[in-house]
Amino acid sequence: MRYIFNFPDIGEGLDEGTIIKWYVDKGQEIKAGQSLVEMETDKVVADIPSPKAGIIVTRFGNEGETIHVGTPLVEIEIEGVYGEDAITEAKEIVKIVPQEEGSTGVVGTMEVAGNNAFLPSSEEGFSVPEVISEPVAKVPATPVARALAKELGIDINKVTGTGPRGRATKTDIQNFHLKNIPYNKPDYQPQTSQGEAFTYEPLTQIRKTIAKNMINSKLNAAHMTVFEEVEISDLIWIREKYKNAYAERNVKLTYLSFILKAAVNALRQHRQLNSQMDMDNNRMIYKNFYNIGIAVDTNEGLVVPVIKNADKLSIFQIAQKIAELSEKAKERRLTLEEMRDGTFTLTNYGSIGGIFGVPVINYPQAGILGIGRILKIPVVKDDQIIIGNVLPLSLTVDHRIVDGGEAARFVIRIMDYLADPFSLMME
Repeated sequence: MRYIFNFPDIGEGLDEGTIIKWYVDKGQEIKAGQSLVEMETDKVVADIPSPKAGIIVTRFGNEGETIHVGTPLVEIEIEGVYGEDAITEAKEIVKIVPQEEGSTGVVGTMEVAGNNAFLPSSEEGFSVPEVISEPVAKVPATPVARALAKELGIDINKVTGTGPRGRATKTDIQNFHLKNIPYNKPDYQPQTSQGEAFTYEPLTQIRKTIAKNMINSKLNAAHMTVFEEVEISDLIWIREKYKNAYAERNVKLTYLSFILKAAVNALRQHRQLNSQMDMDNNRMIYKNFYNIGIAVDTNEGLVVPVIKNADKLSIFQIAQKIAELSEKAKERRLTLEEMRDGTFTLTNYGSIGGIFGVPVINYPQAGILGIGRILKIPVVKDDQIIIGNVLPLSLTVDHRIVDGGEAARFVIRIMDYLADPFSLMME
């Protein structure tokens, strides 16, 4: 019989993925659990394994193409089940739900397997006993979108819908039209002596996610930022004293380790900063755990892995986790579990450059602390002007949750810990 395996729902609200690399070819024999394709989703890069053994009849989608959850990935020829038995097995395998335009979709859940591969918790796909030719599906679309596509002379079957269950919308048609305007015509091509006027590259899943999250944060949180500076000569002395001992244990001792520890201690005393607002249920949610996100700059874009239960970790353990998660982020090996359930976020832009910034909240969290570049400048200490080492801090809070006074007290608490780092070990 023939078995169609759809791109499965791997949870976390993901509704699409980009094909990075195919591991199988048409006519290839495969085993159950063998990786079919490497997919990039909003949050992770993962291998999708086959739930069945058989021979690949058809691959759906090319490398670099974005496909939606519930649409076919591969068609597999399976031996041993025929006729009515095949139909019965197929119906038991998945739950078929109606969609627009007479199409069908698959509802399922996923479990994480080894090597960051995602396996269906129940069989995913749909089996049919007869031979299936290449499917010719009518793209679901709103009436307005169909009318606009007809007016612009666009084949709506070539448009990737972003609406519910892949429905093409008016905006999808407009974007498709703009993307395919012939810019080589005189009306559109700017005069340039540098060859082609434009270079086009498709948006990656991670860049689309960053854009979506930034807009979501700005639309749903009332951003307010407090700026401060703290003199950290004692902290620099402690780091210099212990960094070689840490290095002998293969751990890099960074300032971020101390700042994260200071932030956790401050959060324990200022619960508003470790909360979120639940408008749907008319309540505040105060979190009794401390999972700290650390923004990591990668070649593909910004990602935020989370250090879980940071209040229970020593500075040495925090330094270990920062190094481990940063390396995995840059190599795109983070799992969904390592990126979820954050309660507060740190972003260390000063490690690259920049003194002050206005960080964007990792919504629905209540705050994010920006860390600037350490400056060696004159400061006043004991009525004397000396050369000091000043660390700039920028705290952005959701002003619906955190008042200005509370934000200032929180920053001052962090400054006290960093100015007197021995106090971090005393609590």
